[in-house]
Amino acid sequence: MQIVWVAIWLHVQEAYGLGVKAVEKPLGPRLGAPVPLAMRFNMCVPLGGELTLVQELSSKPAQKLSRYGWYGNIRLTMFHIPDDTVVARWLFTVTRGSGFNCGTHNVTMYMRWGAPPVIDPVGRLFPNNTVTSPVLSLNLPMTSSQSNTTFNLSNPAPGDWYLAAHLPRDDGRIEHKGFPSCSYLFQPQLSVRRAVDTPILQGLMNGDCSLSLTLGSSSPQGGLVRVNCSLIGCSAVLLAPPWNTWIRVTVDSYHSNRTTAFSISVNYTDDYINRLHGNSSTTTSPGNGSVVAEAGRHNNVSSECVWSVPVLREELDVLSVRFSPINGPNVTVTHTHPTLLTYPLNTQSTGGTLNLEITLNTVRNSSVMACLSSWAPVLALNYSHPCHTAVGLSVNVSVPGTVIRLPFPQAATWYLTLQLFCNRYRPHHSLTPQLHVSACIEDCGTYGECRLLRSFSYLYAACVCKAGWSGWGCTDDITAQSYGRQLTAVLLLTLSNLLFIPPIVIAVRRCYITEASVYLFTMFFSTFYHACDQPGLTVMCIMDYDTLQYCDFLGSVCSIWVTVLCMARVRDTFKHMLFMLGTLLIAMSMQLDRRGLWNMLGPILCAVLAMVTSWVYRGLKRKQCYPPSWRRWVLFLLPGLASALVGVCVYVFAETEDNYLYTHSLWHVLVASSVVFLLPPRETDSMNTWSPGVCGYTLCHSTKEELYTVT
Repeated sequence: MQIVWVAIWLHVQEAYGLGVKAVEKPLGPRLGAPVPLAMRFNMCVPLGGELTLVQELSSKPAQKLSRYGWYGNIRLTMFHIPDDTVVARWLFTVTRGSGFNCGTHNVTMYMRWGAPPVIDPVGRLFPNNTVTSPVLSLNLPMTSSQSNTTFNLSNPAPGDWYLAAHLPRDDGRIEHKGFPSCSYLFQPQLSVRRAVDTPILQGLMNGDCSLSLTLGSSSPQGGLVRVNCSLIGCSAVLLAPPWNTWIRVTVDSYHSNRTTAFSISVNYTDDYINRLHGNSSTTTSPGNGSVVAEAGRHNNVSSECVWSVPVLREELDVLSVRFSPINGPNVTVTHTHPTLLTYPLNTQSTGGTLNLEITLNTVRNSSVMACLSSWAPVLALNYSHPCHTAVGLSVNVSVPGTVIRLPFPQAATWYLTLQLFCNRYRPHHSLTPQLHVSACIEDCGTYGECRLLRSFSYLYAACVCKAGWSGWGCTDDITAQSYGRQLTAVLLLTLSNLLFIPPIVIAVRRCYITEASVYLFTMFFSTFYHACDQPGLTVMCIMDYDTLQYCDFLGSVCSIWVTVLCMARVRDTFKHMLFMLGTLLIAMSMQLDRRGLWNMLGPILCAVLAMVTSWVYRGLKRKQCYPPSWRRWVLFLLPGLASALVGVCVYVFAETEDNYLYTHSLWHVLVASSVVFLLPPRETDSMNTWSPGVCGYTLCHSTKEELYTVT
């Protein structure tokens, strides 16, 4: 059986006439605005002829998936679907690595047209007055090392489609960069079939009704109407058709090698105008993709007034746009006709949050109905059902101001319709509509931080929450930490650094002044870094957070470096040269990748290699084990080594977000304790150490006396 596909495009202009291209002029003060678009097929005859379809393929690079903890953990990609696309087919491929601790997880994917999907996989609450849009959700079980699935969509809405993917919920374990972990690579591909010779008819058109009639395009928000046709015809109604865009009309037939004559009538109706009728007839022949149309229009239109207020658009910053009426902040509304404001949003504004706030300027007995909609305005306002398919709100005496928020609004023209109801004293009213796009909802509040994210060249923003708070705007307090827990965390993480005081005292008493200076530096910056790293009300930052973090990481690695080199018992000149050279290299490594594994592992291995080399040399020279005392091994070296190993294991494998305050404080205690045990005693033998000659003199140093001899 052969499917013969015929598509017809309708273009709805601002006055809801039908044409070939959009009208760019602004809306006038008088506007007929029909809401439903109705089409009827009057006759069905077997059809012949096919459209020419071409196939296009686009692919995105593979990305590593992460467990979901906040919106920054998702992998966001964007695909563009052309206007004349008949079928879109996505292929999703996930490859699982064979690394450490690889389990079987489901990959969750979300799709949305016009803007990134607003998701809540962990069931958290959205902030008050937040409105979200529906999304398509898909799951891909990982039954093997590589799994794939497909998703087909007929008559997809043209424009940008956004795809978000992530692994299951984060278990809270803190993973350190550089250690082996399991990886999941996600790669999406899109294949589209385009009708390159789709008939575009100007005027009111006719079409085939052999089997089914499809009106509109598919998207998660709906907008697609499909009906089965009978032998005498069929009809379809599309509520609130979009303005200044094409509407696809698709007719499917299973008959081949036949000729069909058909007709279509299109009606537009609204509470404000009479019907606008038109008819056209078209004829197709097999093998001919062209369509001839003859259109007629009955101009018996009687429309009411719609007052359009011009709006100024201001781009303030990244993901920050403000709209304001040109004639001032106040807008006058009446009960006789709606007031309309138009807000165009481009793709660069869809990564933020659309905020609308309406405030009444007088408090008499009146109520204002408002509707915010995309693509087409809602002008048939009714007191009981004011907004139909749009976002609605009302402002009255009891609630003089109201606000709504739309995360990730669609890239479209948004319309705000205002009308006055229940005013017994004045025929008009004054109010202040404020609409702007911000990066995050109220800057994520007290317990969150708004972060700017990037997917290739697309920018979007999301909130990362602290202190157990969660949700899209960090307003969900189900798992929030109390003030007592926050205070306990900051006290444990800061006061545990005071255990570096004993190593500092011991180093000074043994004349290890350089080592003591490094320990003091580490203790100071670790204390104030953790005081600044705490969320909520217990935070205290004495300088920039990034500076404190850098100094804390640098001091921690340098402390290990100087301690192990001190244990090596190398000559002072060579030791201090290694101190300085190693510190400079560590500082450079920290600047390149602060959380890299080799930032700590590299200095430790080099220092241990130097220590072992020195100890072996001393042992061979003395012909006995070094250090020679068994008490040194049993009472100091072995306890210090055990303390250091336990601390490393706790730091690497045991830390989670829930127990961080305990495990990281224990890490401070164990590292400071290991330094107390491992720091070697002061050299007590009388062996002279060599220093380079200066001006013909050789400096010899002894623990008992200093001798200067002329050579």
